[in-house]
Amino acid sequence: MLKDTTFLATQIRAKKSFLCIGLDPDLEKIPANFHDFDQPFFEFCHEVVKITSHLTVAYKINIAFFEALGPDGWIQLEKLVKVIPDECLIIADAKRSDIGNTSKKYAEYFFNRLGADAVTLNPYMGMDSLEPFFQYKDKWSIVLALTSNPGAADFELKHTDKGDYFFEEVLKTFEESSYKDNIMYVVGATKAEYLRIVRQHCPNSFLLIPGVGEQGGDLKQVILDGRNFTEGLLINVGRKILYPKSVNTTMSDVLTSAEDYRSQMAVFF
Repeated sequence: MLKDTTFLATQIRAKKSFLCIGLDPDLEKIPANFHDFDQPFFEFCHEVVKITSHLTVAYKINIAFFEALGPDGWIQLEKLVKVIPDECLIIADAKRSDIGNTSKKYAEYFFNRLGADAVTLNPYMGMDSLEPFFQYKDKWSIVLALTSNPGAADFELKHTDKGDYFFEEVLKTFEESSYKDNIMYVVGATKAEYLRIVRQHCPNSFLLIPGVGEQGGDLKQVILDGRNFTEGLLINVGRKILYPKSVNTTMSDVLTSAEDYRSQMAVFF
């Protein structure tokens, strides 16, 4: 089932929330009591999901944190996806792309075996490197456009011979394709001043917005300049929800932080 634009808009309006919670489990930061479990990442993330699913529209699982554990990490990852409620979009934050036969296998894993609803993709290798993902009409492909990190200036904010930013060329390429109806774009909250330009190229698309929270993106500006008639935003917060205290974070702290971000969003409904 494609959790399509209508599905996402319905969830956003019902919950009065654009919130996407980033699941980035780190043994050095999760509460100490989870260290006693055989599968601490799964247990911690599962607890986060249980106490926050009524506040959030999506979960973005950072695949790298699980990959770093080796085979056990993949087991915990696959177990985690199975316990996320159907009402929430499941994003595999993997930033994949490769030549066609390799991308085909990536797509098979993330969509068929893992069961993610969406996967983040790097467009640098061009359209053909992502086409195997686009074949899954009941899934979302989330293409990096303008990222939140400082290094975005190295390529994404360079001007092309046409005078446009490079990220504009990315947006135009995919928006002119036959696949645009199941493509979202990543646009960092730290680059919110470019959101109006982004919306000129993809007025109807959903945007996944990282960079609110730890990276200091402006939540209000993101909503005012990025929202569209179908709501059109998934605003990711990771560390500021998972680890709101520098030490001794409790699950009560996690819930309080998630409620705070949701309440900041709710005023726009």
